Amino acid sequence: MAEEVKNFSDLKSTLIKAKPVGGDEAGEAPKANRDSKGRAYATGRRKNAIARVWIKPGRGQIIVNGKEEKIYFARPVLRMILRQPLIAAARDGQFDVIVTVVGGGLSGQAGAVRHGISRALVAYEPSLRAALKPGGFLTRDPRVVERKKYGHPKARRSFQFSKR
Repeated sequence: MAEEVKNFSDLKSTLIKAKPVGGDEAGEAPKANRDSKGRAYATGRRKNAIARVWIKPGRGQIIVNGKEEKIYFARPVLRMILRQPLIAAARDGQFDVIVTVVGGGLSGQAGAVRHGISRALVAYEPSLRAALKPGGFLTRDPRVVERKKYGHPKARRSFQFSKR
């Protein structure tokens, strides 16, 4: 059944050679993941929002649910959040971004789009991972709203206590 191993040299011969993760056997860099039209796709999530993001080379136009980014995200802070990964990767104005986002509020949707753009950039150009990872753009923010408990008016708030 199992071979008897008496020393480390015997152990080395029993191990199975594993392929390196991400690249080919020759140690090449990971290959870009693009479709037949030259687009890269990724999904971004934040709170209850889910964003499906496609990027392709272009003039820097961002379309969210069929509308311009300035119309969909009216607050400048939300537009700034969208562009953070593009600026960190020094690719602002080089890619057209098409986004379909559902769920949550505008703030959560902006965070989901940012996460999706970051992942799509890495799928399109894997060498950008080193620029995006330290900024935390590839990490999904796990914080969500805490559920309401029974016997309480909110998640943690209690009714006013009276001794009478």
